[in-house]
Amino acid sequence: MKIKFFLSIFYIIFLFNSNLLSNENNKTLKVGLLAPLSGPYSEIGNSLLYSLQLALEEINDKNVVIVPRDTGFKNEEKLKSAIEEFKLSGIKIIIGPTTFDEFNHVKRYNDLIFISPSNISPEFSKNIISIGVSLESQLIALTEFIKKQKKKKTIIIYPKNEYLEFIENKLENLEINNFRTFAYSPNPEVLTGEIEDLTNYTQRKRNLELRKKMFEDKEDEQSIKELERLEQLYTLGKVNFDSIIIIDFGNTLKSVLTSLVYTDVNQNDVLFTTINQWFDESIFYENTIKSLYYPSVNYKEFKRYNNKYFNKFKIYPNEISILAYDALGLIYYAWKKNGKINSISDFLFKNKIKGKIGTFSFNNGKVIQELDIYKIDNKKFVKF
Repeated sequence: MKIKFFLSIFYIIFLFNSNLLSNENNKTLKVGLLAPLSGPYSEIGNSLLYSLQLALEEINDKNVVIVPRDTGFKNEEKLKSAIEEFKLSGIKIIIGPTTFDEFNHVKRYNDLIFISPSNISPEFSKNIISIGVSLESQLIALTEFIKKQKKKKTIIIYPKNEYLEFIENKLENLEINNFRTFAYSPNPEVLTGEIEDLTNYTQRKRNLELRKKMFEDKEDEQSIKELERLEQLYTLGKVNFDSIIIIDFGNTLKSVLTSLVYTDVNQNDVLFTTINQWFDESIFYENTIKSLYYPSVNYKEFKRYNNKYFNKFKIYPNEISILAYDALGLIYYAWKKNGKINSISDFLFKNKIKGKIGTFSFNNGKVIQELDIYKIDNKKFVKF
């Protein structure tokens, strides 16, 4: 109850400030927020709102005002109404929308600028800049890391789900050399068989049995020792890749990792990597993998932000809220640098911008995050 009451007061204060300063447009930076403050995703919306309060406190500039509006869940009327209210209030720059599905609607408003936490597209899209941790940024970080590890035969695998076409389009447009792809079923009952095919498990199993038979009837010491060594193995022969990128997360990722270990993929020979996991500690208990690497935002900053958020509001934030925090910092930087913000071209910075989630670069109308590589080791996240 206390949290809900605080949120209501916070919301009213924002609205009051926006009205009070409506005649000071030249001196005031008014930023709109489009968020699901009601409905099934209200927790995300509220987390964004709290995050922006933390950002305001750090900026510590009374001339910066946030004006939140509720978009509900897949509610085009609420979204349209909120944007029209922003226009009437003279607000030109908006944090949101939170989902890519709403992009087509907001593109109609050419005179407004939207900074979205979506990670679907890093390209500046008409009047939208997405600052989410994009797949492009992650793959760039991973391929550079794999190259430094002197791996030359990389396979990129991903599930056959609603993101299949999206992932394949991204891979096609990225200039990544020496890799091949493999799509698998998210159904665990089908997945294991597909991973067996990928790793040539049946043949490698047969190779071992044939090799063992060569020494079974021999009694010399060397043959006995070789047979003892073979008895310790599950398969014989290497897989035809030396590094793997798994574009997945959650239980499906864990199923893939389990299947790879079951099919006896040697972890000393093959580098296991995946995409951003937002420091999900549940993966600590996936005991099958010795080392797993992935690109991510800066862990110390992420942890510091989470602790600061918890100390303030007594709850932990949704991961996406740190993007709103950085979005406001980015907007404020552009406003102070240019004196005003008229279009997305005001965000085409030559220099890199450091935020909570990491360092941004803005090249060729595209936002790329410079991500760190982390290793999951002994139930800890270790920066590589």
